[in-house]
Amino acid sequence: MTAHLLTATGVQKNYGPTQALRGVDFSIAAGEIVAVTGPSGCGKSTLLHCLAGILRADAGEIRYRDQDIGLFSEAARSRLRRSDFGVLFQFGQLVPELTAAENVALPLLLAGSGRQEARKAAIGWLDRFGVADLADKRPGAMSGGQQQRCAAARALVTEPQVIFADEPTGALDQLSGEQVLGAMVQVVRDQGAAVVLVTHEATIAAYADREIVLRDGAVDPTGLGVTP
Repeated sequence: MTAHLLTATGVQKNYGPTQALRGVDFSIAAGEIVAVTGPSGCGKSTLLHCLAGILRADAGEIRYRDQDIGLFSEAARSRLRRSDFGVLFQFGQLVPELTAAENVALPLLLAGSGRQEARKAAIGWLDRFGVADLADKRPGAMSGGQQQRCAAARALVTEPQVIFADEPTGALDQLSGEQVLGAMVQVVRDQGAAVVLVTHEATIAAYADREIVLRDGAVDPTGLGVTP
């Protein structure tokens, strides 16, 4: 395994009096898939959001390519998510007024690509996820699995170095979920990206190279994620 691409040390995050993360350490290397698991409310999504720069940690340090992203401005962290980071949420969050191709092309357009170039790249990524035939369809005309494949294509269209997937199959049936995740894993393996995969399902965590279990906002050294 190569040197760590993204590391977190002693990360803490509070929501008022509630301590969501209590000094979490984390690391991931290029080409590695790490599953973050644990029961509901243990801090999985909060950790992912801090690692991706969506939330700012209250304490601790998060470094990407040896840069402390906690020192980045909001605008700089947003640019990072348009270039080096890709984010895939549970419900896809496609823009309903846009077609599949327009949704996938959106990150490229925001980064300054030309419209024709962005559409061509979007069609290519939709094809890699087996939904190129839906390029001109809006989300309302797609199944949940099709929408999530389009969302995965959008998360990867900029060819990010790190993909953050927050319960990416949680809204799908088991077969659709495994198909979407299998396609995503193949794509990221091909391009050597790192994946932070938040899930509560053992079958989904099995796609990862290793697993980190959280309990009550901290890494559970037993790996069980449950209270004895």
